[in-house]
Amino acid sequence: MNNTDNRAIGIFDSGFGGLTVLKEIEKKLSNENIIYFGDTARLPYGSKSRETIIKYSKEIYNFLKKKNVKLIVIACNTASSFALEALQEISDIPVIGVIKAGSRCASRESQGNILVIGTKGTIKSEVYKKEIHNINNNLNVYQQACPLFVPLVEEGMLNDEITTLSIKKYLDNYINNIDSILLGCTHYPLLKESIKNTYNKNINIINPAEEVAEEVFNTLQKYNQLSNNKNRKIEFYVSDDKEKFIEYGSLFLGYNITNVEEIDIEEYKKA
Repeated sequence: MNNTDNRAIGIFDSGFGGLTVLKEIEKKLSNENIIYFGDTARLPYGSKSRETIIKYSKEIYNFLKKKNVKLIVIACNTASSFALEALQEISDIPVIGVIKAGSRCASRESQGNILVIGTKGTIKSEVYKKEIHNINNNLNVYQQACPLFVPLVEEGMLNDEITTLSIKKYLDNYINNIDSILLGCTHYPLLKESIKNTYNKNINIINPAEEVAEEVFNTLQKYNQLSNNKNRKIEFYVSDDKEKFIEYGSLFLGYNITNVEEIDIEEYKKA
């Protein structure tokens, strides 16, 4: 059976970080149209309640469904934790989250000692630790919140001295006891090389976005929905401040983006 499906893949995040997930999907699935939504009017998600995140996620789901996407990726750790099951329950298309994918990859690749780094909210929730232990309870999972990493990334300070000092502040206590670091925030892949350069040690740094891209590919292949586009299209939508998104988005993706449209996401409450 050689069916193809040229509908877009939908990706959403609270703002910019999910662009690292888009980047891996873009790389792995070079023929696929992509629609990305960043909820820039309501970020950050990490400080909001489960009920609020589910409400926001359902509104974004309605928007992406109106765009006739064939699969949705929740490219946000908080929304993946709180809203994945809620969206899967109402969805007639596949919905994929970053946490299960990242935990699966960490469980497969670790030699036994994993450090999960993330925002304060993600670390406090212990969502990665719980998911990794659901897969393999014999692994040792350490956790460290790294609150300075997001502002450093958003300021483009990837190779500055202050970034190296921050990496050492957060990771020095663990670095000799671990074999793997799981990047539990979608901003952190931009610091992957900086972390490697800070330590002269063979540490496996796991970017969940790579596993997400693999899962998207396998899911579309399973349902004969891979696209045969020769000139694929990537569309960007935000709920506020598209100029800032263009600036940060270009940093995250490594190329200039201009086709960003601002929408009122609350119009999709009961869509």
